[in-house]
Amino acid sequence: MSALPFLSDDEVREICAPLKVPAYQVRFLQRLGLIVNRKPNGKPLVARGEFERVLVGRAADPAQTVGAGQPDRAALFKLFQGGKRGSQAQGR
Repeated sequence: MSALPFLSDDEVREICAPLKVPAYQVRFLQRLGLIVNRKPNGKPLVARGEFERVLVGRAADPAQTVGAGQPDRAALFKLFQGGKRGSQAQGR
């Protein structure tokens, strides 16, 4: 069975012990360097990949990381060499 995409409430509770108030848990996790969202009930919502990236030191899965790796230089050159686009370019 694969792990859930988010830490469970029990896992968050264990990481934040002895803190029990959700607002304090959120603040503690943010100070650790985690990106933390909130559930509708106010409890912290932490992606498992974010936890592993910050606290375990694992490299994030490149397929799930936005903007990872090197820029696509060929696409950038193609964009700039394409000339002007749109109605302004057609009218001139």
